[in-house]
Amino acid sequence: MRAPDFSADLYRDITEFAHRTPPWTHPVAEVGTDAGLLLFAALFAAGWWRARRADARAMGRALSAPAAMVAAYLVSEISKTAVQEERPCRAVAGAMNIAACPPPGDWSFPSNHAAIAAGSAAAIVVAWRAMAPLVLPLAALMAFSRVFVGVHYPHDVAAGFLVGIAVAAAAALLLARAAEPLVTALRAVPAGTALLGPPPAAAAPDAATPRPVPRHPRPRPRPYPRPWRRRRLPPRHRPRRRWWCSAAVP
Repeated sequence: MRAPDFSADLYRDITEFAHRTPPWTHPVAEVGTDAGLLLFAALFAAGWWRARRADARAMGRALSAPAAMVAAYLVSEISKTAVQEERPCRAVAGAMNIAACPPPGDWSFPSNHAAIAAGSAAAIVVAWRAMAPLVLPLAALMAFSRVFVGVHYPHDVAAGFLVGIAVAAAAALLLARAAEPLVTALRAVPAGTALLGPPPAAAAPDAATPRPVPRHPRPRPRPYPRPWRRRRLPPRHRPRRRWWCSAAVP
């Protein structure tokens, strides 16, 4: 497969910009991808430890996160073998790559590093939604670093990122649903309790504690009726006296 021209041009622009950056940024960008993967591994462990105090559904999602990342990597690797796109550090004339170019046969499309980073971020977000503002920008930065060091085209990392997000999120949800009854069964035995944590205690009413008496609203006092007052009509509305009304009654 031949890379599109727009992606090759963008690759040249990014690698030329990378060579103009200070020299200390080059090893940071080269090592940063692997360091980011270690951070994701630490977050997997932190998510498992956090889920030990939660229910079986949360523990199932925490346990399925690494497996979902592996599923995203496998889909990316199979796609890479099927497409067989040459690395830009060999295909682009005058490529200014910072990192060493991978050997022939290590294809470029899609980027496995981008798929692993995005898959890890998606799986962590499924299990621990509050970590999304941290892991998603970190995965995007790790994917961009593969273009920065000159070993991938921009469309390689974009495709790998999308594959990782889609595959890992779907796999994490499916595996978590399948793992939930297994977690419930394992927590019933001592070894599973030590590994996965005890099941959350059900809230049961204590017999020794008296139940609070419900407070009813106090009835509002009925207002006293106002004294009857005769309404005095204006003169033009008063009834006219008739002559028979003024006659004396015998």
